[in-house]
Amino acid sequence: MRKTLGIIGGVGPLATMFIGEMIVRRTSAAKDQEHVHTIIDNDTSIPDRTAYILDQTKENPVPYLIRDAEKLANAGADLICIPCNTAHTFYEELQAASPVPVLHMIRETAKRAADTGAKRVGILATDGTLASGVYQQALIQQDIEPIVPDIEIQHHVMSIIYDYVKAGKEVTMHQWDVVEQAMLQLDCDKIILGCTELSIVNKELKLDNRYIDSLMVLAESAILACGYELNSPLRV
Repeated sequence: MRKTLGIIGGVGPLATMFIGEMIVRRTSAAKDQEHVHTIIDNDTSIPDRTAYILDQTKENPVPYLIRDAEKLANAGADLICIPCNTAHTFYEELQAASPVPVLHMIRETAKRAADTGAKRVGILATDGTLASGVYQQALIQQDIEPIVPDIEIQHHVMSIIYDYVKAGKEVTMHQWDVVEQAMLQLDCDKIILGCTELSIVNKELKLDNRYIDSLMVLAESAILACGYELNSPLRV
């Protein structure tokens, strides 16, 4: 039985549109009717996840995520995914309230890292994701040592995410090289792009196979979980 996929989007909007494209491009299909039936709720009203993790006097995004999961299930979704790594800090609470299963983006990405044989894996993500420790825990469970940037490089990563991608500005290879060289100096076997805005950077700069793109992992996991097959890998 093939399943209908629901996507809780708007976190951020560009990444939401991009995962839709990824799913279409990575599904083995010869005609419209062979693609994944997908329902996308691009809910831009969801409060910032990192802001709440770092300061819980800010508005809580969890009620919004639960509301959207219920909305998608009522619309016919059999399975839900969220193209936002930071939102997975609240996964257990969301899954407990969701009428249908929710894919765990971070666990799937950690499994992908393990499949490559990597033992030291860098994590590029928001302050909120790193503070929550969700990637660190997932990698340790796969017998992988998690590596995080120092404060200066993390500040640079956050600027790329918020001041550039979320603001609709392009990131140059010169800007990205600062991050890449810092992570390579930490002897990372692989580097996880653990923020969906960084998947946009990957698309635009065509980063090499040292990177594991969490958004692509989620797209592929969703295709398989919905009962469809993957086609040959294709740069999107």
